[in-house]
Amino acid sequence: MIPTNAKELARLIEKNEGPNLEFKKSTGELKEGLQTLCAFLNGKGGMVLLGVNRKGVVEGQQVSEQTIHEITAALTRFEPPAPVEIERIKVDRGLEVIVLGAKENFDPVPYTFDGRAFERVGNTTRKMSQNRYESLLFKRAHAKRRWENELAEDVTLKELDREEILRTREAAIEQRRISAGTSRNIGDILDRLGLRVKGVLTNAAQVLYGTNFLTHYPQCHLKMGRFRGTEITGEIIDNKQEHMNAFAMVREGMAFLDRTLPLGAKFPEGKIFREDRLAVPANALREVLLNAVMHRDYSNYMGHVAIVVFDDRVEIRSPGTLPKGVTVEQLSGPHLSELRNPFIANTFHRTGAVEIWGRGTNRVFAECKRYGIKPPTFEERQGYLIVTFRVPLVSKIEAPSEHQVGTKSALSQEQVKILELCREERTLLELMNAISRKDRTKFRDQFIKPLLEMGLLQMTIPDKPNSRLQKYRVTEKGREFLAG
Repeated sequence: MIPTNAKELARLIEKNEGPNLEFKKSTGELKEGLQTLCAFLNGKGGMVLLGVNRKGVVEGQQVSEQTIHEITAALTRFEPPAPVEIERIKVDRGLEVIVLGAKENFDPVPYTFDGRAFERVGNTTRKMSQNRYESLLFKRAHAKRRWENELAEDVTLKELDREEILRTREAAIEQRRISAGTSRNIGDILDRLGLRVKGVLTNAAQVLYGTNFLTHYPQCHLKMGRFRGTEITGEIIDNKQEHMNAFAMVREGMAFLDRTLPLGAKFPEGKIFREDRLAVPANALREVLLNAVMHRDYSNYMGHVAIVVFDDRVEIRSPGTLPKGVTVEQLSGPHLSELRNPFIANTFHRTGAVEIWGRGTNRVFAECKRYGIKPPTFEERQGYLIVTFRVPLVSKIEAPSEHQVGTKSALSQEQVKILELCREERTLLELMNAISRKDRTKFRDQFIKPLLEMGLLQMTIPDKPNSRLQKYRVTEKGREFLAG
């Protein structure tokens, strides 16, 4: 609180200079005093006393209308215009002390004086670093002018996925993160989630529940690929690309990983039954994929989320880099949660899919440790954040080696499912439908042919492989394989 009389001034001076208080002998040091005031504006607020020397002795000075005019003129050199209070306090011999006060700034606006930003450290004023200044600028723009809370282009309620919105409502009620009395009217639900402003949908609503993404929202794009070898130039074994909303991306991405990653087997200590599991813990994959979808930079219209599987690793890529102030090294330990898209993240949070406490990557590391694999690496490259799980993955069309026979580590989950189904004779169409495949040629080449070559599967009419009556059944070797 700014002092208004000599007694209050004396009590303030007794506190001495510090993070929120600075003494200046006179307006001869006005420039330096205003630099300190700029630092106070960029921090917790504070006061500059003109007429008090560095030892805390009140000297005062003559104050005329011209003095006040010079001060008010100097205040115009703040950018943006600064809310500064001025108080004149009479002391001995007709002299005065001028108090310049700045309240704590709750809006992340970096103030500058004469084109430079300043900050307070202890009782010292210094120029603010460029990184700190840019971080405050980003927060100011992010708070009010994010891509996610801009109004959507040509999107109406009819174009959103009504069932997905209702699923969000049901999940949020179950998680007690929205009132059970929330209306089933999808407009009301979107209002409750902050995804509609005065009856107009936001970009966040389109990202979360949209059904039509071309031509205005090409960045709502998920790319999924399985490559033979360790380079993207290798043979493409599986490739799928879709434009879809954020919830669908998570479901489709996990389904792709579930059917693409090989299924391994492990006998947990102290148990007699085998435990089948993916090469990478599903919970860790899901957490990273959720982060990729929620925290990506949606303002990049050329961006996309990608899931790429090689023989030696799984990569999940998303456009955008880590939030300012968060480093790759911090991700494995405690760190603040900096949300690029708070409305999108909050909607996922309401469904119980995620927390919003910055613990997601910590859970990924813990899950990998429990699983017995190395934690993922994080890398910023060409405007993308790339999370990589390095694990050996056997190509799904390779025959198992001798030591692999009797386990499922050489096959994809889909191939194991085919063998299980073929305990009874099955047609090609039945098998295709069972694992949601439509391309007959690819299905034969990528799934059936390798199983035939391994001797795990056989035709019921081997002399006529293309017969319309052709069916498939598991061999004795295949039964042993499944039992292993």
